[in-house]
Amino acid sequence: MRIHDLSMPILADHFRWPAPRQVMGDHSDTQPFQVTKLTLSCHSFTHVDARRHMLPGAPTIDQTAPEDVAGACFVADLSDVAPDEEITAARIAKATAGYEGEPILLLRSAWDRQRDWRTPAYWREAPYMSREAARAVAALAPRAVAFDFPQDYTIRLSLDGIVPPITDHVTHDEILRHGITLIEYLIGTAALTGPRCFLCALPLKIEGADGAPARVVAFEGLAEAPGAT
Repeated sequence: MRIHDLSMPILADHFRWPAPRQVMGDHSDTQPFQVTKLTLSCHSFTHVDARRHMLPGAPTIDQTAPEDVAGACFVADLSDVAPDEEITAARIAKATAGYEGEPILLLRSAWDRQRDWRTPAYWREAPYMSREAARAVAALAPRAVAFDFPQDYTIRLSLDGIVPPITDHVTHDEILRHGITLIEYLIGTAALTGPRCFLCALPLKIEGADGAPARVVAFEGLAEAPGAT
């Protein structure tokens, strides 16, 4: 069995997400424990979007069922994607040709091989989903969709303080709004060798939150791979 960590580490000085931290304790007799406190957006680094992120009254992250974010996963290969490429519905149809109803669908572009996620270029030059592509993904009706690239064109605009209307965030509008959980900002997916794995993307259980950071791990080569449910 192979285990792949697909999570961004939470950095204190990432240009997009400041995450200031305070470290207390020095392991002396009077302060035996080191304790770190940090301030962090629930939608920074690798994280899960709850449906509350889009819809008033929808389930929050602590109400998101574990089976929505942990289960058999189909890996749709988009690894030949080009910078600034709009991903079309036809491209999604080709990449998901072998999809058999697995509860989690991972769109794997391996974008972090082309640009470093710590740099603005990763966000400003990324491939992105067209509305038709987002609708094609939603039509497959997985429980969750995972992305390893900034999947909405609008994400790059946020770096300049531009916040378009929510309908312009096409994967949020066409996928999350229709009850499919989003797992965002994976890295290291190039290490996945096959079209299927078991993906575990458990978010922190934060009461009432609209999302939460997650440690996302993929398991390949399980003796008995869980089937789609």
